[in-house]
Amino acid sequence: MSTSAIFIMDVKGKIIISRNYRGDVPMSVSERFSTYIQDTEESEMRPIFTEEGYTFVYIKHNNLYLMTVTKRNANVALMLMYL
Repeated sequence: MSTSAIFIMDVKGKIIISRNYRGDVPMSVSERFSTYIQDTEESEMRPIFTEEGYTFVYIKHNNLYLMTVTKRNANVALMLMYL
């Protein structure tokens, strides 16, 4: 799997469940994602974005965000299918 970490978060960006598989991304990377979802308007949000060398892939399901992060050159389609 090309994912470094997986997070399940609520609508405000608070972590409910997380797992860091590779250890190459800090757990504080979730704060960048929560800042992104709070500062970006919903019409401008993209399900895949890169910030400071980290690639964020997420989907929103009901009131939850399922988000994966990687620092490597990863197959994003595989990450989306996993979510």
